[in-house]
Amino acid sequence: MLGFTSVFHLLFSAIFITNYVTRNGDLMGRFKELLESKKALILHGALGTELESRGCDVSGKLWSAKYLIEDPAAIQTIHEGYIRAGADIVTTSTYQATLQGLAQVGVSESQAEDLIRLTVQLAKAAREQVWKSLTKEEKSERIYPLISGDVGPYAAFLADGSEYTGLYDIDKEGLKNFHRHRIELLLDEGVDLLALETIPSAQEAEALIELLAEDFPQVEAYMSFTSQDGKTISDGSAVADLAKAIDVSPQVVALGINCSSPSLVADFLQAIAEQTNKPLVTYPNSGEVYDGASQSWQSSPDHSHTLLENTSDWQKLGAQVVGGCCRTRPADIADLSAHLT
Repeated sequence: MLGFTSVFHLLFSAIFITNYVTRNGDLMGRFKELLESKKALILHGALGTELESRGCDVSGKLWSAKYLIEDPAAIQTIHEGYIRAGADIVTTSTYQATLQGLAQVGVSESQAEDLIRLTVQLAKAAREQVWKSLTKEEKSERIYPLISGDVGPYAAFLADGSEYTGLYDIDKEGLKNFHRHRIELLLDEGVDLLALETIPSAQEAEALIELLAEDFPQVEAYMSFTSQDGKTISDGSAVADLAKAIDVSPQVVALGINCSSPSLVADFLQAIAEQTNKPLVTYPNSGEVYDGASQSWQSSPDHSHTLLENTSDWQKLGAQVVGGCCRTRPADIADLSAHLT
């Protein structure tokens, strides 16, 4: 069993804390309410892939985050495209946008804080731009999209591909300190939930769950992991142990897998479902393999089934928060939106 025992009392003490109001007045709790409706919630798709498709260079440590500095309008346009495609959850462009990473390229602390806030502003502006263009009938057929604050792993700051190994040298308190202020900024700007995504390390999962319970007890989140074999997350920790530990958290209301091969998803979901009845999350990559040294995708994508075909099967295993990660496009999200219930 993982070292989650020390935080169980924090989680149980927070179990009745729901529907808190964030500092800007937005009501938390809508994510869980929507999950209870049993409707599929469609996620925003890949950002970096879409920037590349438009001729943008996303190499370097900041990856897609450098366009917060160079061309934020491009990010808003991509958000709008995914919302028009049917995304119910708009993910902020903070996966690679960390205060520490921005500092490394010479951005001041105050400027970095403004850029983190800007990611939420761009997501909200995209939501409003699309929503006002819809007819009353179109609005009645879908939910008003949620804004999800993207909390990528420490590995994203390292920018060396360790999202797929979970091997990095930092202790649990260091991980909490790494994540804390970015989460504060996202919440201050009014996100509806947090996406704790692409987590490759059990220690990082533990640090994030403790951090939410200690500092942000009003927040709802989902957590998704990377896996290389469908039975463990990338650092080798058993999926079943993680799911059992997360099951007692009132704040992590859904969990699953992202940015991993579609071929691994069913086994991963089955391992989770043995330990929890929480809704499951799936947004795989295309099946290609990421090489951190060259910052490129190697081998061939998995064309054996479409994302829609796979997701329809995963829904039978409990998948409810669904989408596509790296190398997927707005057309894939539109396909999910048009056919899933």
